Amino acid sequence: MAEPITSCDTPPVIHVCLTCRNGGEALHEALLQQATTAGVRVEGVKCLAACQRGCTATLSMPGKWSWLLGGLRPELAEDLMVYAKAYEHSRSGTVMPSKRPESLRDIILGRFPGQLSPSGESLQPAAPAQPAASERLS
Repeated sequence: MAEPITSCDTPPVIHVCLTCRNGGEALHEALLQQATTAGVRVEGVKCLAACQRGCTATLSMPGKWSWLLGGLRPELAEDLMVYAKAYEHSRSGTVMPSKRPESLRDIILGRFPGQLSPSGESLQPAAPAQPAASERLS
C-alpha cells in the first residue's frame, strides 16, 4: 500500500454546502475571510446530500482521508481553520477529537479514502483484473 502524502503543494480544501438552510452561505463567507491567511482553499458547492445534519462541509487534500462534516455554524469558521491546519500537518488526514477544537469534537459524519495523488494518479496499485467467468471454467 502506498504511503500517504505528508507534504504537498496543494493546500487543504474546505467545500461548503451552499444550499444548507442553516447557514451554508454565511459559513462560506466567514471561511473565505480567513482562508488566505490560513493557507486553506474554500469553495462552495451546490449540495453535499447531508441535509439532516446541515450545515455541512468537506475537508480534503490529495493522499489523505477526506471528511464529511456536519452541524456547522458560521461562528465555527475560526475553529474550522484550526482543524484544517491540523489536518494538513497530519500524516494521513486523521485528527483525533482530542486534537480538534472543543467545538468540533462531534462534527464528523463520515470519512472517505483519498483517491488521487497531486499528479492525479491513484495512490493504490490497481487490482489485477479478474478472469471472465468463461475463462475460470476452462
